[in-house]
Amino acid sequence: MQPHMTLAPDKAIVLGKATMRAAQEMRLSNAALARVIGLSEPTISRIAGGRGIDPQSKEGQLALLVVRLFRSLDPLVGSDAQKRHDWLRSHNKALNGTPAALIETPTGLVNALAYLDGMRAAA
Repeated sequence: MQPHMTLAPDKAIVLGKATMRAAQEMRLSNAALARVIGLSEPTISRIAGGRGIDPQSKEGQLALLVVRLFRSLDPLVGSDAQKRHDWLRSHNKALNGTPAALIETPTGLVNALAYLDGMRAAA
């Protein structure tokens, strides 16, 4: 009998899929996601088609933050897609802007994530 061998999943493929899923759940267009993680829209289309994102790259680090943003926001809105959409697209006094626009810069993405992490800790 041969030992059962499992292949470790390709981290780049897993991150690509997770990023696309988070963007879809947050209703971010490919163009918006491209602005957030610093890639071209055609590259985002290739990621949607199964190309990965290297977790060690700058884009990969930003993609990991997008996934974390979704994972922090989702429990706060009870997995309600409309509430998630409303939060992203409504002015937030604490962040001094609209989260969907703010996350298009690395600083805004980090600030939005820190805000959500603080909200989760307080809940």
